[in-house]
Amino acid sequence: MDVKHKLIRQYEVTEASVHDSQELTALLDCKNESAEVWADSAYRSEQGERVLKMAGYTSHIHEKGHRNKALNAEQEAHNQTKSRTRARVEHVFGSWTNEMGGKMMRLIGKAGNAGAIGLKNLTYNIKRYAHLEEKCA
Repeated sequence: MDVKHKLIRQYEVTEASVHDSQELTALLDCKNESAEVWADSAYRSEQGERVLKMAGYTSHIHEKGHRNKALNAEQEAHNQTKSRTRARVEHVFGSWTNEMGGKMMRLIGKAGNAGAIGLKNLTYNIKRYAHLEEKCA
């Protein structure tokens, strides 16, 4: 996501058995002007943090608690600060849910689902672009 304009820059479609966190490196865009990565705690791992650091990215991935070890007040405050930026990305999913029939895909096969997701993303970007044009006029 382009945080400034709220446009979808890149996406990845996988089988349902693949966890989102496994696609972190596939979603990194070397053409992006910002070297900051914002994501929820599902993307946080020691390996992921090492990869981001080696690639020159600054991680703003939410910290996560573990069984019998909750986040402390400072960690929760950091997560809340990170959420202000991450919330801009969540607008896409809100648009999908409220304006484009929801997030549930009822197609068979990865290709059909990838096509449907691509069309939703394209529709969202066109609507967002029209909004930005209207705002600038």
